[in-house]
Amino acid sequence: MNKISFIKRISLIIKSFFKFWLYVFIASILIIFFMRWINPIFSSIMFQRQIEAFLDGEFKLISNSWIDYDEVSKYVPLALIAAEDQNFPSHYGFDFEQIKKALKENFYRKRIRGASTISQQLAKNLFLWEGKSFVRKGIEAYFTLLIETLWDKKRILEVYMNIIELGDMTFGVASASKIYLKRDASKLTSSQAALIASVLPNPKRFQIERPSGYVRARQSWVLRQMNLLGGLDYLKNL
Repeated sequence: MNKISFIKRISLIIKSFFKFWLYVFIASILIIFFMRWINPIFSSIMFQRQIEAFLDGEFKLISNSWIDYDEVSKYVPLALIAAEDQNFPSHYGFDFEQIKKALKENFYRKRIRGASTISQQLAKNLFLWEGKSFVRKGIEAYFTLLIETLWDKKRILEVYMNIIELGDMTFGVASASKIYLKRDASKLTSSQAALIASVLPNPKRFQIERPSGYVRARQSWVLRQMNLLGGLDYLKNL
């Protein structure tokens, strides 16, 4: 192979590389853009849980049903914000104040404290995999920015509350409220909404149906935070 042919081949490889990532970039924008109106039928985490169940010899299917933001009890989005991301209406996907606090606290703590916003958790649950690698966090940041740019806050909350993991093979507040509370998600009380939000730190460990003392304590804390935020009037800021 002569020098000119080698240079041409390298040039072709570089062009193909950039063309591939250009297509990925355009496709990701289009997907997020249309998902502002088209509801996702599954998420990356749902897919992972289903595969894990099959590999473990369990043929139980994921339980997930959709409820629109306008139909759900408004205590649900309020409880999610109170429990997970109290600066949700004002940030652009990243709460830098909470990130600074987490970095400072984690320097002294054995148990790592996270600072992910609802938008970041949505990006991870919808498109990515579990883990703490820099690669995953980088891709998560990219999708977070796209979501915050192309969706409004209500749409972010709507998709988030419909895909979050809330129990064994159970995703979304509509399915969780029917399975664990025997109640339609449109009729959840403030206490029930707070209970659902209270298991989010670890839905594989904490249960809505049989809440531990820790979950009950967290439920009370979430209720207090809901009141301190101003109750349902807080949602008018979205």
